[in-house]
Amino acid sequence: MKITDVLRAEHAVFHNLFDHIEVTVPRVKTLAEVKGLAVLVEKLHGPHSKTEDHLFIEPLEPYFDQMGQRETFHDEHEHIEAALTKVQKARTLKDAKKILLNAIAASRKHFDKEERIVFPLAERILKAKTLNELGEEWLRRRQVAK
Repeated sequence: MKITDVLRAEHAVFHNLFDHIEVTVPRVKTLAEVKGLAVLVEKLHGPHSKTEDHLFIEPLEPYFDQMGQRETFHDEHEHIEAALTKVQKARTLKDAKKILLNAIAASRKHFDKEERIVFPLAERILKAKTLNELGEEWLRRRQVAK
């Protein structure tokens, strides 16, 4: 399976999670519940970001350099992760909700950019064999992580 297919599948799971959070968070009544949702997203997003950064973005970095976008994707991952961490430091329910929903919005924007620009770029530039090898490496890393 191509790495782009793997990442698209992971994005589909995230979009469903984001839908749930966006509907749930406004009704949540405690700070602990919001923090729990943020931890859930953080625990899923961290490995996903690392996979993208190390298996996917690195081979494309020369092309991002040419587009002036080399740091953008790494920075966006770090921004999202920092926002999710910031939820844990929130002292009020209102602040935690706002921070979490902003992190979800930033994630959606980032995923959209990847789906519209980065994945098609990778499929144009990288050979099918390379995309498949990266997908196999993703699978090996997931099996080791168990």
